Amino acid sequence: MFNSRNPAYRTPMGAVAAGTNIHFKITMQRDQRCSGARLVVIEDRTGAQQRNSMFWCGMNGDFAEWWECDYAPEREGLYFYYFEVDTLWGLQRISRTFGGEGILGGKDSWQLTVYRSDFQTPDWLAGGIMYQIFPDRFSMSGEEKEGVPSDRRFHQVWGEQPQWEPDETGEITNRDYFGGDLNGISQKLDYLESLGVTCIYLNPIFESHSNHRYDTADYSKIDSLLGTEQDFRRLCREASRHGMRVILDGVFNHTGSDSVYFNREGRYSSDGAYQSQASPYYPWYTFSQWPNQYDCWWGFQTLPNVNECNPEYNEYINGENGIIRKWLRSGAGGWRLDVADELPDAFIDQLTAAAKAENPEALVMGEVWEDASNKSAYNVRRRYLLGGQLDSVMNYPFRDAILGFLTGANPADMMEIIMNVLENYPPQVIRLLMNHIGTHDTERALTVLAGEPLRGHGRKWQSMTHLTKERRELGLRLLRLAALMQYTLPGVPCIYYGDEAGMEGYRDPFNRGCYPWGNEDQALLSWYRQLGSMRKEQEDVLREGRMYPVAAGYNCMSYVRYTKQKRLLVAVNACGEERWIQLADEWENAASVFGPRAKNGLQLPPYGCAVLVLEQEPIMQSANKKSHRK
Repeated sequence: MFNSRNPAYRTPMGAVAAGTNIHFKITMQRDQRCSGARLVVIEDRTGAQQRNSMFWCGMNGDFAEWWECDYAPEREGLYFYYFEVDTLWGLQRISRTFGGEGILGGKDSWQLTVYRSDFQTPDWLAGGIMYQIFPDRFSMSGEEKEGVPSDRRFHQVWGEQPQWEPDETGEITNRDYFGGDLNGISQKLDYLESLGVTCIYLNPIFESHSNHRYDTADYSKIDSLLGTEQDFRRLCREASRHGMRVILDGVFNHTGSDSVYFNREGRYSSDGAYQSQASPYYPWYTFSQWPNQYDCWWGFQTLPNVNECNPEYNEYINGENGIIRKWLRSGAGGWRLDVADELPDAFIDQLTAAAKAENPEALVMGEVWEDASNKSAYNVRRRYLLGGQLDSVMNYPFRDAILGFLTGANPADMMEIIMNVLENYPPQVIRLLMNHIGTHDTERALTVLAGEPLRGHGRKWQSMTHLTKERRELGLRLLRLAALMQYTLPGVPCIYYGDEAGMEGYRDPFNRGCYPWGNEDQALLSWYRQLGSMRKEQEDVLREGRMYPVAAGYNCMSYVRYTKQKRLLVAVNACGEERWIQLADEWENAASVFGPRAKNGLQLPPYGCAVLVLEQEPIMQSANKKSHRK
């Protein structure tokens, strides 16, 4: 009746710019005696409904007929639509179901994302590879530092297990350090280049008094243990010579209580908001009873919330001489915004405007765990991806789909997660999606793929539980498949430091171990380098190419990335038995990038994969005449 992902029914598909004319068609069986049809569009912001009459436009075979109309949304926003038809049995609704298809009855609507017509995103990240670094644990230069606080506790052995037990006060303070630093990263740029990395994403580097540094003490200073502002500038210059840019973690929803702004612990000589209501920083925070009762992030007293709408705070962060522009001037290529859900729209608007004013190619990426196109936070529908805010987001839905598929979830359901994102996000956002399978906030991918499920186990259990030799061998095979999907799905793959070396670990702090220099899994590292080379060789199709699914069932998933000149088919077998995937005959002419070539279809070995490339004018979706649900 209708399928939003098929150009026979809707052109253009996916998210569109404001003012774009969209052509809709539905097909009705003749015996339903349809006498009228309407496209019903609901604007999310106002709730206003618009009914657009559809016109009979001819027969669809001998027993069905077409109805069509055009609709052009006037302004950016989120819209939802469905169809009404007048039939022999009265008024009926055509609603959305699995795969974007339409059925009679139901209540679900299709989403239509409409973005600003002038919405553009930076070109430099598209087609590249990101690499996320937790600075304390990646690489240590061994250079002496000045001004490091005396209360920091240092490990004597690089690579030993991070502290996970409470300290003498009974608290877990995250104040054990290994000494990774900025110059250590600079020393490893050749290594990162060998992986094909084009963007380094650094977890927080500003002065803080924990190893994760999400409790900012001073946004204007590099943490002394990491180095100096000159070291940061040098890193950015050297990275540029290696074809890389550096983006920073912006933690602007809260500061540390142990900071120059709040100063609860009295570390700083000037008065913070905790010490004096006359402090210039006092209006930044919200006290219910000064000084000990105040708003804080998720109840953590060490992380007092700031009021982002306070004019002085906003000027400090987003002003002409503010923090955003200062570090872009120092060489940063952009910002990743921590807990973007907690930041008001007005603040993100001003932050993005400041970044783009300093450098139009600056990247602004947000931490959003759900579908960012329709995300609601605190009962407000967010407008992250409509233009003027985020260039893109961390792609947690793809992580869920990749790891879910490889650990036994229904492949069709996982493919649906992927296709929903591609349908809902603007194309200029999709090409920059941060496609990760693990971060500092999640278990290591290798542990998820082959480890014993966490199931609420505490830190002691996590500290003692590791992969057996057999489970690790299986996990490495699955991780190769996960990485292949990362590198070939729309967006930009992001390696969490050490995943490529075979690191494992449950949640914080076990997912934040030291990079195992000299003890890497060389076979896995070689695979990542092959993927990096493949991504560069196939950049034309992986940078901007669209995608359609071929198959998703029986532990297998396959899909095609395509442009007008080229198609790239990716097939993955997530089980220990051989699997057969039927393909159109034209794929027998395809060259093999990885794995077997097609011959009367594609035979995949256990836990095997294949990547085929066909450089010719594509016949649109010829390999996908059937639904991917099996």
